[in-house]
Amino acid sequence: MNNTTYSVKKSDIQRKWYIIDASGKPLGRVATEAAKLLAGKHKPIYTKNIDTGDHVIIINCKDILLTGKKAEQKMYRHHSGYIGNMKEIAAKDMLAKNPEKVMMLAVKGMLPHNTLGAQMLKKLRVYANGEHENQAQKPEIWNF
Repeated sequence: MNNTTYSVKKSDIQRKWYIIDASGKPLGRVATEAAKLLAGKHKPIYTKNIDTGDHVIIINCKDILLTGKKAEQKMYRHHSGYIGNMKEIAAKDMLAKNPEKVMMLAVKGMLPHNTLGAQMLKKLRVYANGEHENQAQKPEIWNF
């Protein structure tokens, strides 16, 4: 009987490229699938303290759905650090202006909030349209 715990080595990690088409799908559903792939939770060698995830390309972000009244009620806020300098923008305006940022923020919120999460987020590529510049990596389509 083997009483040792298996630990993943860097040489054991095989990284693939996946492409997710976000057109006509809710923002949260796409973001959870992307976060799952980035963290490597779909693999049997998943370890929570090691980045075992894959690269993810999300296309057609301009066509995502916001259910309910989220388009008007959801607000994105940021602060410069100066007094009275909090800026906020509604989700529908942010989607019209910068749909890649909406998707990036949704996925970022679902990853660990530490250096490991930042490392996972570097493997995410987001595009507003259907064209992407990662054809050389031969990405596989991820259906959910």
